Amino acid sequence: MKTASPAQTPRELGFRMPAEWEPHEAIWLSWPHDVETFGPDIFWVEHAYGFLIAAIHATERVELLVTGEPLRQRALAVLDKAGVDLTRVRFHVFDYADVWFRDYGPIFVIRDAPPRLALVRWIFNAWGGKYEELKGDSRVPELIVSALALRAFAPGAVLEGGSIDVNGRGSALTTEQCLLNKNRNPQLSRADIEILLRDSLGISHVIWLKEGIAGDDTDGHIDDIARFVGPAKVVCALEDDASDENYRPLKDCFETLSRAQDQDGNSLEVVRLPMPEAVTAGGRRLPASYTNFYIGNGVVLVPIFGCPQDEAALSTLSRVFPGRRISPIPCRDLVRGLGPLHCISQQQPLA
Repeated sequence: MKTASPAQTPRELGFRMPAEWEPHEAIWLSWPHDVETFGPDIFWVEHAYGFLIAAIHATERVELLVTGEPLRQRALAVLDKAGVDLTRVRFHVFDYADVWFRDYGPIFVIRDAPPRLALVRWIFNAWGGKYEELKGDSRVPELIVSALALRAFAPGAVLEGGSIDVNGRGSALTTEQCLLNKNRNPQLSRADIEILLRDSLGISHVIWLKEGIAGDDTDGHIDDIARFVGPAKVVCALEDDASDENYRPLKDCFETLSRAQDQDGNSLEVVRLPMPEAVTAGGRRLPASYTNFYIGNGVVLVPIFGCPQDEAALSTLSRVFPGRRISPIPCRDLVRGLGPLHCISQQQPLA
């Protein structure tokens, strides 16, 4: 694996993290297999993957991790039943523990000069050391470097992909609860982290929100709260029930975004997105949120939870993305693993 020297940062070489709505070459996913994560619901989670891949595979290639031939055959059966053109799916055999590719996988960066595509690989410490058995998934970027023969940058810091969202022009959204948490990079100050994001991903302006939603074991990932949907436009989740534990944190986030500016000093347009009703399992609140969507080529995959707010969320996002088809994906079973669609996916930009 070729790793850049510390003096050669991605920014110095002209690389940046593109916005999610910019063209993709592929989507990366890991097929679910961990019954400890999903229990008896894993059958339905597999079928959610079938719906997801059926909705996306015509517009971007699917790069799919499996642990071996038995799991590949299981995935093939589900995908065939879902009507997927299997020539659009490329399998990779790798010994991964769980499905949270957004967080343990790399972040792809692009530039105008060849080679146009590279990746930044971060340290994955299983969300602040919460799950020792999942730390081995930090090896997944090695597979991608090998499979795609890409240059890899290694900043030597802990970061999960779901903790940031960017507009591709230099601005990023994140939360203090996550990036300033002492269970990630206790040696780094806020200023240090902003420099890290600048040098690694080309981010010149960080918009800091306070905290995330209830039930989120990632310590406040931004993709459950607010997302860029345009250079100066964001959607932000809001809870209407003042008695709900998400009401105050989300209201604070919305108010912060309403005062925020982008990297050029432009005010943000902030669009309200409803929260679903409380989704629980075993008496525990789960991190169900409609902001956990995936923006693909021509299609937006939107998590739905079988509750009354689904329709309003889909309607709002159809107005936000007028040029893209809105594809609802049932996620009530998937979120039992503590993450919906965005958490399990990572886009590979078109280079």
